[in-house]
Amino acid sequence: MKRRDFLKTTAASALAAGVGPNLAFAQDATLRFHQFLPPVAPLPAAAFKPWGERLEAASGGRLRIQHFDAMALGGRPPELLDQARDGVVDIAMSVVGYTPGRFPRTEVFELPFIMKDSIATSLAFQQMIEEDFAESEYGDFKVLAGWVHGAGLIHSEEPITRLEDMAGKTLRGPTRIINDLLSELGAEPVGMPLPAIPEALSKGVINGTVIPWEVTPSIRLTELVSNHTEFGGPEALYTATIIMVMNKSAYEALPDDLREILDAESGAAMAQAFSQVMFDYDAPGREIAVNAGNNIITLDEAEVARWKEAAQPVIDRWVAEMDAKGIDGQALIDRAKQLIDEKTAMLAG
Repeated sequence: MKRRDFLKTTAASALAAGVGPNLAFAQDATLRFHQFLPPVAPLPAAAFKPWGERLEAASGGRLRIQHFDAMALGGRPPELLDQARDGVVDIAMSVVGYTPGRFPRTEVFELPFIMKDSIATSLAFQQMIEEDFAESEYGDFKVLAGWVHGAGLIHSEEPITRLEDMAGKTLRGPTRIINDLLSELGAEPVGMPLPAIPEALSKGVINGTVIPWEVTPSIRLTELVSNHTEFGGPEALYTATIIMVMNKSAYEALPDDLREILDAESGAAMAQAFSQVMFDYDAPGREIAVNAGNNIITLDEAEVARWKEAAQPVIDRWVAEMDAKGIDGQALIDRAKQLIDEKTAMLAG
């Protein structure tokens, strides 16, 4: 499928009126945006739709986003980025790790216990996109922004109160790094996109999953499992990287003024705004589980220290894999941690 008419130009009327030099500013653009989340999820409802409304308002109605939620245009979540690259759609959003190993540098932010504040981590990810990843990882796309979700935790049929409880659990993971982590911690990982979780739980394919609180209401997770394990201390067990990309030709075809409007609503501004939405919806998601009478388990820092030690081989393997690819993995870890600390201090100040 080819990208449909993306620019609607008023060239004929402009020429008839004798307008020439400002023809680019007589164009409208409707951009087709495809993503996998249901429309009731926080990101589509409280981030993507308002973002589109801001673009339309700033452009006087000339720049519009046409939203296609929940894979409405077909395909599977791992195919979303290529849909944008190939011009099937103009813009796509996906979890980076849905295409395992394709964007290796980005995985640094998915390593266990790397993330502290999710908004600071999102800003760090966005800065590393601008410094390096836009060219080294995402050269086939125009990157609008990258961000991460809030603290990842474990949701399970049976309670997980200590490291040993992971043995024998079959848990869904979103990315290869997190699946490696689950395996290292003693569980059997099953990789799948978020929309597949309810059916997998209902059919007994898995008996638990890792996701942040924010998205649990959209898949009614608290009705499927009754135990939720949180991690005490400043670092999260994990997070997942998320990216919004645009077809390069579609971006370059925009009139200059519309491209400026889009740019102003992209980059760090988008990363901060979208990660803030995800963070803000963690608390309501958790409250649903509390009100349902589910079991909320919080591991203390002494127990978390045991998990950190058990997770270290995941980090060591990743560094070795990066070294084999000619990528300095340890330097990426050091830079990510440095930026997370800097962004955390900036937000606190």
